[in-house]
Amino acid sequence: MFQVLRSVGLRRFFSMASETYIPGTHCAAFVTCPNDKVAKDLARGIVESKLAACVSIIPAITSVYEWQGKIQEDSEVLLMIKTRSSKVPDLTQYVRANHPYEVAEVISLPIDQGNPPYLKWIRDVVPE
Repeated sequence: MFQVLRSVGLRRFFSMASETYIPGTHCAAFVTCPNDKVAKDLARGIVESKLAACVSIIPAITSVYEWQGKIQEDSEVLLMIKTRSSKVPDLTQYVRANHPYEVAEVISLPIDQGNPPYLKWIRDVVPE
């Protein structure tokens, strides 16, 4: 019995490890929000619209930035959005239409590597 389980476990490991992933196909996008309510509303809308598989809400960040010639410091909430890279233009449009900031932050970084089943999950949840 152990040999059968071991064999099945090894096959599963190798099939997961051998899944091909093209670096940059997925990305983590970041959006700052003025408060928790805006962050939750945006996160829910992004996921419901199939623009991302998951949005993590990171509370209590401090942003220091220049705006209109002055140095500003604000408490914000950060959204970390896991999606397909091809969805970033639509994600940006959604954020611009639903965010209270005059100039909302939407930046993305490509995912070079990751857990193959997790990356497959993103691919399964977010249509091309």
